[in-house]
Amino acid sequence: MDAAIALGERGRGRCAPNPNVGCLIVRDDIVVGRGWTGDGGRPHAEAAALAEAGEAARGAVVYVTLEPCVHRSERGPACAGLLAEARPEKVVIAAGDPDPRTDGRGIAALRAAGIAVETGLRTEQAERSMAGFLTRIRLGRPLVTLKLAMSIDGGIALASGESRWITGEEARAHAHLMRAMSDMILVGRGTYEADSPRLDVRLPGLEDRSPRRAVLTRGEGVEGWTRLGGPDEVHALEGVNDLLVEGGAQAASAFLAADLVDRLLIYRAPILIGEGKAALGPIGLPSLAAAHDRWRLAETRPLGIDTLEVYERQR
Repeated sequence: MDAAIALGERGRGRCAPNPNVGCLIVRDDIVVGRGWTGDGGRPHAEAAALAEAGEAARGAVVYVTLEPCVHRSERGPACAGLLAEARPEKVVIAAGDPDPRTDGRGIAALRAAGIAVETGLRTEQAERSMAGFLTRIRLGRPLVTLKLAMSIDGGIALASGESRWITGEEARAHAHLMRAMSDMILVGRGTYEADSPRLDVRLPGLEDRSPRRAVLTRGEGVEGWTRLGGPDEVHALEGVNDLLVEGGAQAASAFLAADLVDRLLIYRAPILIGEGKAALGPIGLPSLAAAHDRWRLAETRPLGIDTLEVYERQR
């Protein structure tokens, strides 16, 4: 299942509004089929893995990160039906699909076809991998990740505005990887006018994975960019599972004040800036007590001389 989750990561940022599912088919301890959700959402992971496995899928064990879909679509057959036709011995499912068109019906269809079904293996890891899709289905909006690159003392720039570069090459490369795994990237109007950011992916081999661009502004939009008049407008975004908010301080503070940030990526450099520009402005906390128990440290990792801290919102 860990391998299936890793396969699913290949589709993240490219398959919305569909989930980035991974699928692995094993027969006699040999992997006979691999699949992940294709660009634009098709083919589904199960369909791709079954196509690779062919007849070897019969009697095999299928590992899939999300409950196979059961609803028919003009774009392709339902995965539960494809699996029923392929006749594997067992299907192991990491996470259920909360989409009301499936939501337990995929599992029921497989069992009705005489196929053993096991659920709950690596559920937390699979749900974290597909958090964008799951958030959109459950909350009606994308998963919002806020990225902040800052000094030890929380600065993002000198008082003069100089900010290149707070972090080193390894941290910046990781940030570009996060861009590649997002469907849309957003900055505030002030950052757009001050920096003219490209917001593209500049990692060798991943240049074609640059996400759609958005700007947060109450004024006129920018040609070729999606305009959001306020953070709440994320609910109206179409085809976006993962939204990455990159800057600046006003945009970051606006999303935090609206309680629409689900994950924080804090790239912390081992430097002190002192007087300068802070990472955040007011975020609407009524008291210091309200700041506690909101964020959980999910991961830390060194990136060269810098440190990445990943926090998840506790809801």
